[in-house]
Amino acid sequence: MRKLLKLAIAVLLFLPLLAHAAAPDDRRRFDQDSGKYVQVSVADPYLELHIGPGRRYPVFHVIARGETIQILYRRTDWFRVRDEHDRVGWARRIDMQETLLATGEKLPLERLDHRDLDSYPWEAGGQTGNFGGGNVNAVYLSYALNPNLSAEIAGEHTIGHNSDSEMFLFGLAHAPRPDWRVSPFVDLGTGVIRVYPKTTIVAPPQKREVLGYYGVGVKWYLTQRFLFRADYRAYRILTNRDQNEDRNEWKAGFAFFF
Repeated sequence: MRKLLKLAIAVLLFLPLLAHAAAPDDRRRFDQDSGKYVQVSVADPYLELHIGPGRRYPVFHVIARGETIQILYRRTDWFRVRDEHDRVGWARRIDMQETLLATGEKLPLERLDHRDLDSYPWEAGGQTGNFGGGNVNAVYLSYALNPNLSAEIAGEHTIGHNSDSEMFLFGLAHAPRPDWRVSPFVDLGTGVIRVYPKTTIVAPPQKREVLGYYGVGVKWYLTQRFLFRADYRAYRILTNRDQNEDRNEWKAGFAFFF
């Protein structure tokens, strides 16, 4: 039991390094069909360039009205662009939507329904489903460490036929394609479970045991601050007896960003 627990902790500590090394570049070239970069001109008095795709990154250059830029990539609400002097930086979508094509028309932009991690790094939600044959209700809170990786804590309450239980969990979730509106993810974590047997003539003792889990799920971004989430998890409960216990769980619900 101790060896399995140590292995789970080691995997949790190693997962951020693995996710950083294996995560795909989620920047997308703006004009993939033609194979050419889209060129636009600045129509506002100026266009600010940031050193990174977020408001926390400082402005390092300002492009004046009338100058042209090339759009290299789009990353949610940020665009990686290059100016006439080969300076490369990031511009906000709200500023880019006022730029003009060679025809004089405004640049047509599709608004993505993903959250801005700089503004809304926290995610909170509630779910309901089935855990080991019983009805489970869960609440969770997660924090985005980067676009691909988030840390999560959760509390769950299960009502079963023979016993009720409470779980307190901590884990990490990795989304390989956070830029998709329907985004799959995998998660891994650990926690504790407290089991409350239903009352009989001779009441059995309550149990508190350590567990580990792994799972898969999907998030469907409904708006920039609201999503639908569905999970499936496999749990291994580390008991004091000769044999550990396995439980499966599925649940679904809604969450919001803040």
